[in-house]
Amino acid sequence: MQRWFLGLVTILFATTFAAGQDAKPQPTPPDDVVKITTNLIQVDVTVTDSKGKVVTDLKPEEIEIYENGEKQKITNFSFISSSKTLIEKPKAVDRNAIPIPQTVLRPEQIRRTIALVVDDLSLSFESAHYTRRALKKFVDEQMQNGDLVSIVRTGSGIGALQQFTSDKRMLYAAIEKVKWNPMGTAGISAFAPIEATSLETLAAAGDDTVTEEQIQEEKDRMNAFNDFRSSAFVTGTLGALQYIVTGMGELPGRKSVILFSDGFRLFERDHQGVESSGRVMDFMRQLVDLANRSSVVFYTVDPRGLQTLGLTAADNTSRMTRESMSAAVSERRDQLFETQSALSYLARETGGFAVLNNNDLSGGVRRVLEDQSYYLVAYEPDSDTFDPAKRKFNRLDVKVLRKGVNVRYRSGFFNIAERQKTAVKAPSSMTPLAQLETALISPFAVSGITLRLNALFGSTGQNSPYVRSLLHVEASDLKFADETDGAKKAVFDVLATSFGDNGQLIDQIGKTYTLIVKPEVYAKILAEGFVYHFKFPVKKPGAYQYRVAIRDVQSERLGSASQFIEVPDLKKNRLTLSSIVLENLTPDEYKKTWELDSPYVPTDPMTDTALRRVKLGSVLRFALEIYNAKLNPLKQPSLQTKLRVFRDGKLVLDGQQKPFEMLGQTDMQNLRTFGAISIGNQMEPGDYILQVVVTDALAKIKQQIATQFVQFEVVP
Repeated sequence: MQRWFLGLVTILFATTFAAGQDAKPQPTPPDDVVKITTNLIQVDVTVTDSKGKVVTDLKPEEIEIYENGEKQKITNFSFISSSKTLIEKPKAVDRNAIPIPQTVLRPEQIRRTIALVVDDLSLSFESAHYTRRALKKFVDEQMQNGDLVSIVRTGSGIGALQQFTSDKRMLYAAIEKVKWNPMGTAGISAFAPIEATSLETLAAAGDDTVTEEQIQEEKDRMNAFNDFRSSAFVTGTLGALQYIVTGMGELPGRKSVILFSDGFRLFERDHQGVESSGRVMDFMRQLVDLANRSSVVFYTVDPRGLQTLGLTAADNTSRMTRESMSAAVSERRDQLFETQSALSYLARETGGFAVLNNNDLSGGVRRVLEDQSYYLVAYEPDSDTFDPAKRKFNRLDVKVLRKGVNVRYRSGFFNIAERQKTAVKAPSSMTPLAQLETALISPFAVSGITLRLNALFGSTGQNSPYVRSLLHVEASDLKFADETDGAKKAVFDVLATSFGDNGQLIDQIGKTYTLIVKPEVYAKILAEGFVYHFKFPVKKPGAYQYRVAIRDVQSERLGSASQFIEVPDLKKNRLTLSSIVLENLTPDEYKKTWELDSPYVPTDPMTDTALRRVKLGSVLRFALEIYNAKLNPLKQPSLQTKLRVFRDGKLVLDGQQKPFEMLGQTDMQNLRTFGAISIGNQMEPGDYILQVVVTDALAKIKQQIATQFVQFEVVP
């Protein structure tokens, strides 16, 4: 028999194959898909009755649409029902049961796309607590099969721009980092404590030279400074939202953004107290237009809940007059109204609604999830619609002739015709490094170069964990140049990074690689691709994101991929499994590996593990390592292994427990196990999950089971 763990050792400890030089390159995020074209304008309209329930039986003649006050002829009318998302409620979780692995969704399986955006640049300490609690309840109870979700913090590092996922582990890790941001604009409570200004203090002390005009001028200067500082944070929030919406435009169907924010002012005050439209309003208009073009609906949630707005124990009014106290309370009311107005504006202009003055945040999120049924109304624009010389903005109005209903729709759009998709090619104005960095931090995969990433956790012994990432690259997406000897050459930049659960950069590799292949290898590499791999040591346990971006130097095409992985704490001495390594063999090849006198069978576990793709009628062999197994007085473990296979969340193979075989192993800290399953010709092609369960009879009851899983695809 061949040494079954050879593939494991090769993958986890091999070094990169290509000649590399230090480089600093980067990619661009996908351009937004414009839903407003020069030939057809589609508007999604939500109609509810007096009780807030969606009206489902409107007829085309009951709805009218106006562009800039002129009635348009409706050419398409359809109702999109949310019934697809109303799947069975999640079942109660048995914490003692073997966990069921999470499935990665394919595009056709996506039913709802939801971005949960936490504006931690504005959240107070109290609001951050309530927001975190609402997010946990969403993942625990409200998230459904077919939901593609992202949790994004506007004030965190670029690693916090987590990619959309259905993996609850990744979402829980993101929620744990939703905390009060002391660098933001908010304090401990919803409103800053009321206290006297310096001039008010002097006046209260009996200084007759201080006038009311001087006190007001001082307040105006303070308000102007606070508004200026706040606007810098707000534009950062709106910029993050624009970035998210741009990427969501590439995703199918109507998309939702749920923004948790303590709100902000749309208008800024100068030192004389005069309000004006500034950069915040300009950013907001751009965001609304982008959201309307990308079919993204904003729902805004104010975590401050219901506020009394009166004086509190935190307020210091000892040096304030009655008139000053009354004015301060009035300013507090104005602050709530004005900051909530911005949230209402964003939701209203994009067809959503705001959840305000409500302590039930989870109930507000539930209303959002139920608000996914809408009418899709389309009309053909006239020649003036996209003429910027006649108007910059096209205002939309929708009227429903049925009485007693409420209508929500998008406000309009700017005069910009449909843009072409540019996601696969970087803009020439950006440097190679800027291109790579943009693709790397995007919460949306860039697909100009097709990549498959598989990050593997392992340990070299002595509790020294690491992660080796295998990246399969479709070579056919690269541009090869002819060499003088008939060989082919491709040059590509790679930027690989790891981010901690706080969004901060941990490690980074930047290289430029030159790939030269002989003519006889060229066809093979075009058909099968190749694997780039890199290894990062892990300084401490926790949740990590591994991201890779590639840029083809000749064509400037870009590709990116990312993966979440949780590195366990081996120092706790709990039973732990490494990631799973795969090999795909024909039945004859698998048989020969067990024959003592058979020649060595060449396999490619690196490519098989990176791609996780197996053929019908073949054998899928796997291997992994076991750490922290308990030992009996004879220094021997007492382990059992079990194999399970899932498809679409359903158990299709439940193997029997088998005793762990030592096979001459002497390193009790890094035990290795393996197995194989036959991929029969009758298996249905598609995505499956292989789960390995190891039970340690010598460990404590609650620490006896450890599992590891890997998703693989069966192809004809």
